[in-house]
Amino acid sequence: MASKISKTEPIPLEELGARIARRRAELGITDADIPRNSGARRTDSKKALLKAIRDVGGNW
Repeated sequence: MASKISKTEPIPLEELGARIARRRAELGITDADIPRNSGARRTDSKKALLKAIRDVGGNW
């Protein structure tokens, strides 16, 4: 449901990604600055899914 307060039009996902990337570049934020999920509480099914992705050459 659209916000009743906002009067702006929605932007395409590609444009949002470009805006975020541009802002991160302006601020000097790199991927190394963003903490990654440690996976310490991962379920067995999620571990199996990620392994299957790696086995076919993917990297999630």
